Amino acid sequence: MIANTLHITTSRLHLLAVILLGLLALAQPSLGADLKGGGRWESLFNGKDLGGWVVMNNGAFTVTNGLLHTEKGMGWLRTEKEYTDFVLEAEWRALEANYKSGFFIRAGREGKPFPANVWQVNLKDNALGSLMKGNNTVLRSETSRFSINKWVKFRIEVRGKKLMLDVNDDRAWEFNGLDAARGYIGIQAEGKAFEFRNMRIQKLGTDVPPKHN
Repeated sequence: MIANTLHITTSRLHLLAVILLGLLALAQPSLGADLKGGGRWESLFNGKDLGGWVVMNNGAFTVTNGLLHTEKGMGWLRTEKEYTDFVLEAEWRALEANYKSGFFIRAGREGKPFPANVWQVNLKDNALGSLMKGNNTVLRSETSRFSINKWVKFRIEVRGKKLMLDVNDDRAWEFNGLDAARGYIGIQAEGKAFEFRNMRIQKLGTDVPPKHN
């Protein structure tokens, strides 16, 4: 009787161990990884300084109270690294009326004050979220303008020639015609005050070595 009881107890412990291992295996992908993309999220802004970024032309960018701040100059801020396919998430808010700025996608270095013929997701109050190439609007967005001092979340996904924008977790548009294969991520400065926070990236392809001029 004792032997049978011990056998049953051991069997139950073994079954419990198997169940626990299975639950741990299911939970493992969530540790620093995204289930859709399979890559790991990396922070693009450390909240302390401009580490990992390069100021281009006459853009003026500072870090204040853990936020990336711009309000002066005509130029842009670019990542030190170039990227191919990625998901970019960032929160931004405009601090004054008639605001305008933008996120550059797969940008090159050439051109002043901004990269020549660059792809841009617009942060202009009356064209918010529209897709531009250089000075031309390629795709208009139906996203309504947001009031100043209100935090807004953008999610920009780039896969090959496809580009997608989500605004506050709602799909704004999808575009299939991106002709830049690689480049920098940038933030535009056009003399209007903005703040940015919670910027992170998930690389969907292999790392791209920097170009050497």
